[in-house]
Amino acid sequence: MMPVLKREAAEARSDCNMLPKVPVPDLQLTLDAYLRSVQHLVSKTQFRKTKAIVETFGKPGGVGEKLQKQLLEKREKTENWVYDVWLEDMYLKNRLALPVNSSPALVFPKQSFRDVKDSLMFAARLILSVSQYKTMVDGKTLPADVARGQKADAPLCMDQYKRLFSSYRRAGLEQDTLITADGSSDSGHVIVACKNQFFTLNLTEGSCRLNEADVQAQLQWIYEQTLNAGQKQPAVGLLTSDGRTDWAAARDQLLKDPVNRESVEVMERCMCVVCLDDPTGLEPSDANRAALMLHGGGPDKNGANRWYDKPLQFVVGADGVCGVVCEHSPFEGIVLVQCTEHVLKHIRSSSCKPSSSQSTSELPHPRRLVWKCSARIQSALASSADHLQRLVRNLDMSVFTFTAHGKELIKRQKMSPDAYIQLALQLAFYRCHRRPVSTYESASLRRFRQGRVDNIRSATPEALVFAKAMTDGRTSIQDTEKMEKLRAAIEAQTQITALAVAGMGTDNHLLGLRETAKEMKMKTPDIFSDETYHISNHFILSTSQVPTTEEMFCCYGPVVPNGYGVCYNPQPDRMLFCVSSFRESKETCSGLFVRALDEGLQDMMRLCTKHTDHSNRAE
Repeated sequence: MMPVLKREAAEARSDCNMLPKVPVPDLQLTLDAYLRSVQHLVSKTQFRKTKAIVETFGKPGGVGEKLQKQLLEKREKTENWVYDVWLEDMYLKNRLALPVNSSPALVFPKQSFRDVKDSLMFAARLILSVSQYKTMVDGKTLPADVARGQKADAPLCMDQYKRLFSSYRRAGLEQDTLITADGSSDSGHVIVACKNQFFTLNLTEGSCRLNEADVQAQLQWIYEQTLNAGQKQPAVGLLTSDGRTDWAAARDQLLKDPVNRESVEVMERCMCVVCLDDPTGLEPSDANRAALMLHGGGPDKNGANRWYDKPLQFVVGADGVCGVVCEHSPFEGIVLVQCTEHVLKHIRSSSCKPSSSQSTSELPHPRRLVWKCSARIQSALASSADHLQRLVRNLDMSVFTFTAHGKELIKRQKMSPDAYIQLALQLAFYRCHRRPVSTYESASLRRFRQGRVDNIRSATPEALVFAKAMTDGRTSIQDTEKMEKLRAAIEAQTQITALAVAGMGTDNHLLGLRETAKEMKMKTPDIFSDETYHISNHFILSTSQVPTTEEMFCCYGPVVPNGYGVCYNPQPDRMLFCVSSFRESKETCSGLFVRALDEGLQDMMRLCTKHTDHSNRAE
């Protein structure tokens, strides 16, 4: 669950070092919570085996206690005991391609551009708005984030903001590296991608900053240059869309030439990438725009007009399809939302003011990045194009807005909107597949020093009982009983959410114990080689709440081949869901899931309304 934020004045800014460290949960509490979370996901025989393994692991003087002691010592010596192992496990060791599999996107409202000039004006305003936000980040003048909901008014760690513009994910053969430049480094330039070509756009000339007319003129020059086929460079951005090991191998080859090495270094140091996309010819539906943000439409559309290693890629399509793609390892979605909402508001205020500035004609032109591609690199480019096209064909995206009600009706039932929606997702999956599955819901840990996220295991036993009651055809189950099961499931979800955001979740703790065993050169404890552990970490439902105040929505792909990615944005009078799956899986279908979700939300609304009516009459 991403926290709903409010902002405090800049002088009240949260100092990360003043926040408490992430706690190490009690070992026995974690093991008990783990067993409770998996019992209904595996067979009785498998659970008996797992229970015995867990009890052996947690017995006094056993392996678990030894590892726990090491974790407690690590907490004393480090700022955040789980940060590094979590970052490696969640992102840097993952070998899948970034588009769809890892990088989420925010989709803007479709823009009504009349011509290329309009789109370049929008891009110029966007670039200046991003630059202005970076100035606030660098100067530490951003208002502090303060949580609402669970642990309301708690100050949140602002550490992630500094990585918005200074980070880069460098591909490695076995593991990627997240590079974060210090504040004194040169990051005053933007990379502009247009027709698969990359240009360096400096936002200052001497001691002067470029104004809107200057930036628009530079973008116009870039656009005109890309119309000259004689100067066209290879579409090297395609390589960054490939699997991480394949891209790392190609990168090693690319860097053997000093010209390429210089181009890559310029890419790594930029504050962000701005992608000027060509029209795709696709209907600009919510689902199509979401998919285009995630993968660009493939190599024959705008899929090569990207550099996926950079955390921020703002997309401005000539057909009005706009948004931002995020490399996720440096920061969480709510940080991206805060930045993007500021940018959109700034663009809107700029568009209300007639521009009186004129471009300085003697500005030096942006520099096109040059690439020297060997036959081996050309072969890698062809392979990357094939892999990206397969990913495009495979993604099944559906965007659904539930308009019967929003979060205000849920609040009137004295229920948590997030817990209610999680129950609706469990019900939808159960209706589609008649079984529960391991579910991931992100829980923000920004109340702690350098906090990122832990997992809320939303597939609770109470959620399963509720889903069964709602799908059982027997008329013997009365609405009052269903309502009791709904409230019990909401309460269970609310409790595990509170534990997770308080640093008492099970997943990070188990991860820390597992990785500590590796560091101590231990034989892998049975708890981590047990089938149940692997089942519980195969997140068929990967979910996240990403609330926005601007008219935009977040989307991402599934995290496993037979899973769903579900991002939701509850508003006062409606709820928006972005559901993704893979077409190659015979088990999943985004359209069917959305229909089951709609049906479940309608049923839950009728149940709550009927119960409220009965309660009112009783009074």
